[in-house]
Amino acid sequence: MIEKTISEIEERLRGLGTLDAARKQELLGLLGKLKAEAGALDRTHGQQAKTIADSLSASTQAATSGETSAESVANSVAGLRSSVEGFEQSHPKLVNVVNSLSNMLSNLGI
Repeated sequence: MIEKTISEIEERLRGLGTLDAARKQELLGLLGKLKAEAGALDRTHGQQAKTIADSLSASTQAATSGETSAESVANSVAGLRSSVEGFEQSHPKLVNVVNSLSNMLSNLGI
């Protein structure tokens, strides 16, 4: 489930013309890392993985739409960060990748 959502986000980013190439590559690289980390989570914690995927999708949409306010982006990124709370001990790489993505998406929305 989460891998499919991440793949959809990757496709959306590849087609986005309003994002400079360097940032697009950085986001795509982080999404690739997230896909690798989240695969195991999807098998063991399916509902939490779905929550992370939904939060990531909403944050990406908010940060890249150009029609969303900075406050809306901040709220969706906060939701993304909270979706990985509790995984610091069991999945530290996942949390680090989500935090990096959150920071980047937040910066895009400002």
